[in-house]
Amino acid sequence: MSTILIIEQVLNGLQLGVMLFLMAAGLTLIFGVMGLINLAHGSLYMVGAFAAAWVAGATGSFILALIGALVAAALAGAIVELVVIRRLYEKDHLDQVLATFALILIFSEGTRWIFGSFPLFLDIPDALSGPVTLPGGIQYPLYRLVLILAGLLIALGLDLLITRTRIGIRIRAGENDREMTAALGIDISKLYTLVFALGAGLAGLAGAMVGAIQSVQVGMGEPVLILAFVVIVIGGIGSIRGALVGALLVGLTDTLGGIFLPELFKLFMEPSSATSVGASLSSMAIYILMGAILIWRPTGLFGARA
Repeated sequence: MSTILIIEQVLNGLQLGVMLFLMAAGLTLIFGVMGLINLAHGSLYMVGAFAAAWVAGATGSFILALIGALVAAALAGAIVELVVIRRLYEKDHLDQVLATFALILIFSEGTRWIFGSFPLFLDIPDALSGPVTLPGGIQYPLYRLVLILAGLLIALGLDLLITRTRIGIRIRAGENDREMTAALGIDISKLYTLVFALGAGLAGLAGAMVGAIQSVQVGMGEPVLILAFVVIVIGGIGSIRGALVGALLVGLTDTLGGIFLPELFKLFMEPSSATSVGASLSSMAIYILMGAILIWRPTGLFGARA
């Protein structure tokens, strides 16, 4: 296997990882601060993708499409929190799961009613289309490199927001002791709405950016949601840095496993059998990774020990 192919797949894994981080960061904030299991988070990813496709079709501007995705998903998240989620904080996790699963169905059917059942397509802007030559003569899509860089910059900005700003202090305080935080005069209701809207906006932004390299369709958020839950379990619930590390691990494991495992089994199996077994194991690799990390550290890589 050539070095060029390996480097390309590593970059693909990093690109998948940073997009998973944008999903997982909001999810881990919501679960860490509010203690809420939000199965509808993937639907907000879908809302961002559809909003971006609609804005891009109406204006022809990719930048406006990204802004539209961020605003639409954050607004949808804030409305959902005010109307539905706020009634679930004191409920048990089963009620939260059932209610947010119902939101998945509502979002899916509502999106299908508005946009139809056929996929939409979001074009990569001309300035970011085509390949770029990396050191060593490697040709790699410029847009995917921009996704990696943008995701890492957003991760840095989010970490600074949580650790260095007054809002971040309130978010961390609400995560650690919501009763004491409320007693100190902080409006917990507004804080929860802000956190939910922030998480929703990040998910919508991820959906918009990925929508340019995949089709935008109803139900596109559910497979990503499963991976996002794996990410926050690996990284540790409530940890932004853990979400980033977990997302990169999942992205690299998923991408490299699909390439290397079939080749590994070809060393001692028939090519057709090796491809089948390797593909099956590669689809399980991230869950094997999650299990191994939980055996070693039950709270995740950056999760606080009880």
